[in-house]
Amino acid sequence: MKPAAFVYLRPASLEEALDQLARLGPGAKVIAGGQSLGPMMNMRLAAPAQLIDLNDLTELAYIREAGDWIEIGALTRHYQVAESALVRRFCPLLEQAAPTIGHYAIRQRGTLGGSLAHADPAAQLALVAVTLGARLKLVRAAGHRWVQAADFFQSAMTTVLAPDELVLSVQFPKAAAQEAASFRMFNRRHGDYAIVAVAATVALAGDQVAALRLGVSGVAPMPLSLRELAQTFCGRVPDEPWVAQLAAAARDSISPEDDGRISALYRRELTESLVTNALGRALAKLNH
Repeated sequence: MKPAAFVYLRPASLEEALDQLARLGPGAKVIAGGQSLGPMMNMRLAAPAQLIDLNDLTELAYIREAGDWIEIGALTRHYQVAESALVRRFCPLLEQAAPTIGHYAIRQRGTLGGSLAHADPAAQLALVAVTLGARLKLVRAAGHRWVQAADFFQSAMTTVLAPDELVLSVQFPKAAAQEAASFRMFNRRHGDYAIVAVAATVALAGDQVAALRLGVSGVAPMPLSLRELAQTFCGRVPDEPWVAQLAAAARDSISPEDDGRISALYRRELTESLVTNALGRALAKLNH
């Protein structure tokens, strides 16, 4: 199929793009990489009246330090995130997740801001953002606001973005000293979205867990941060019983639905297995 007719616009500045969004209303959609919106338009699942192409706004493609954060512009491509020395040094969870997105061609075109705004519940970057407690800078003609990733996603394909807003940048916290990360996912074929994905970071103080982050996707309409559960496992020695207990608790904390092809039980058991694997890999890095 081919998309329904639309008016194509290509603003030369951020101000022009925001003016177009404010003037045109909810019938207008923005596109950058187009790896999600393009197929949806071809299948007539999306039919914007106007399409605003942001690809000339090259100033929105950057990765830089911002104090205790790594700030990434919304038009930064997935491959740039995956290959960034700054991301590798300060945000290893993101560095591990980015190369798993789709296929090579998708990573060359897809953007950080586009992925988060699309809000697919199985998307890697959404899971990383929620797990790490990232924050998003949203901009409109009248000004900007900061939104925590946990508050940005409302449900599948649904966010708090207003029709006249854009994701401008995302800030991810820098990893702490003595902290290791692991991103694990299971899918049917290379390049597919994950059936279940798990993101974890572990920081030690001596032989005990000082800080722990744990997130899961593929089991709910949006990525889940198991923050409260993780807190109860801090202050303990991360031995094999600790890993097994935490993985079982993560399994029991989620309530996925049967979807006709994959049972809820399978997703819960897969969550337990991936949490075990992710924690084991993170702890192995700390023990080297």
